[in-house]
Amino acid sequence: MKIVISLGGSLLYPLDEEYIKKFVEFIRKHKHDFYIVTGGGKIAREYIKMARKFGGKENYLDEIGIAVTRLNAMLLNTFFMKKIPHTIEEAAKMEPPVIMGGTTPGHSTDAVAAMLAAAMKADMLIIATDVDGIYDKDPKKYGDAKMIEKMPAAELRRLAGEGWKIAGQNVIVDAIAAKIIEEEKLRTIVLNGKKLEELENAIYGKPFRGTEIVV
Repeated sequence: MKIVISLGGSLLYPLDEEYIKKFVEFIRKHKHDFYIVTGGGKIAREYIKMARKFGGKENYLDEIGIAVTRLNAMLLNTFFMKKIPHTIEEAAKMEPPVIMGGTTPGHSTDAVAAMLAAAMKADMLIIATDVDGIYDKDPKKYGDAKMIEKMPAAELRRLAGEGWKIAGQNVIVDAIAAKIIEEEKLRTIVLNGKKLEELENAIYGKPFRGTEIVV
């Protein structure tokens, strides 16, 4: 199977040695064609916030975020020592596992992962974040937030809105990614990337805790 994983920066930073080792072991253990797109997470948002105070324009702020995503990719790539592609076209030509960060301003790493999944005709797109799935409200703020187990792609797109708004935007699935998921009919799952057993269950079609985007 061809599997694209958008690995949220929140899973990598603060640096978690044990998790990173276990994630790499997971990739090596399961003999699928994995394409990993690493996000920037909190550290990217902190850099962007500071640069915005200094008067940085949005495109430049996006470049800062992209640099952090590529730094995260380089960290993960330490175990594989392969070229890190900077474009979808480069990634599509490489032998998996492929590890990359962002590409161009205006696209989140979720959007990059969705574009890569479409280009590769992937069997599955997995958005791995630090919460269990998509909720009716922010589970980090509201104790009564309820996870949505299945969500139509059209509803995801409606909730995501239209277009990329600002650099460092922190949302579960951004508008561009949601649009690609719906239009390309990508089989998509949102789950907690820290829970590798749930990731394994999702890949093999077993019951898992997360949100399935119905296309």
